[in-house]
Amino acid sequence: MTVRGLENFFRSKAFTQVFTFGPTFRAENSQSRRHLAEFYMVEAEISFLENLQDLMQVMEGLFKTTTTTVLSNCPEDVELCHKFIAPGQKDRLEHMLKNNFLIISYTEAVEILKQASQNFTFCPEWGADLHTEHEKYLVKHCGNMPVFVINYPLKLKPFYMRDNEDSPQHTVAAVDLLVPGVGELFGGSLREERYHFLEQQLARSGLTEAYQWYLDLRRFGSVPHGGFGMGFERYLQCILGIDNIKDVIPFPRFTHSCLL
Repeated sequence: MTVRGLENFFRSKAFTQVFTFGPTFRAENSQSRRHLAEFYMVEAEISFLENLQDLMQVMEGLFKTTTTTVLSNCPEDVELCHKFIAPGQKDRLEHMLKNNFLIISYTEAVEILKQASQNFTFCPEWGADLHTEHEKYLVKHCGNMPVFVINYPLKLKPFYMRDNEDSPQHTVAAVDLLVPGVGELFGGSLREERYHFLEQQLARSGLTEAYQWYLDLRRFGSVPHGGFGMGFERYLQCILGIDNIKDVIPFPRFTHSCLL
C-alpha cells in the first residue's frame, strides 16, 4: 500500500468511497517494457466492502466506463494508434467491453501453467509469485479476455490483506486483474479489519513495533473495507495496443534515466 493508499484508508474511516490519482514511485531496479520508476496510479478505497466479488465489480466497471468514455471523446486519437500501431486492437477492445471478465483462483492459475506446453523461464509452482510470462499466458489461455486471479498465498502479499482462514493453504483475499498485452493492470484486496489477525500477522513478520500506529487505527474497531490500484500507463498500453510503457508517457522516467 502506498502513502496515498494509507491516506485513502484514513479518509475511508469517514467517507465510504475515496480515490486518488497521481504520481507513484518504484524503488525496484525494473528494466522492462511495462515498468517505470515514476508512473501514475488510480487508487481507491471502499468501506463496508465484505467480499472480493463486489471489489471486482468496481474494478471491471472502472475499466469499462473509462474505456467507453475515452472511445467516445477521443475517437481520432485512439483510431490513429489502432490503425498504425496495433491493427485489430479495436475489435479486441470491443470484445473486452461486451463480455464479462473471467475469474480464476491462484491455485487454478498455477495448475493451468503447470499443464501448459510452453516452456517458461520461471517454473510455475504453488507459493511462488506469477511472472509476466505467466500472466500473459493465462490471458491467452482465457481467450485473450481480462481475467481476475484471486486468493493468493498469504506469504506473497502484504500484512494488511484479509486472511481467508483456509488452512492448510493459508491464502488472503487478494485480486489481480490481468489484461491482454500487459499482464497485471489492477492489484487489490480486502483489507484486514480484525484486530487480532493484524496483530498476529505483524508479529509473524517482525513488524509490530514499526506498525504499532497501524494497529492503533483499529484498536477501537473498524469496518470491512477493500481497495485497489490501477497503473494508468499500463491502462493506456492495454487500450491502445502499445507494447512499450515508455511510449505512453511524455517524459518516461525509468531506472538510471530520471532526468528532471
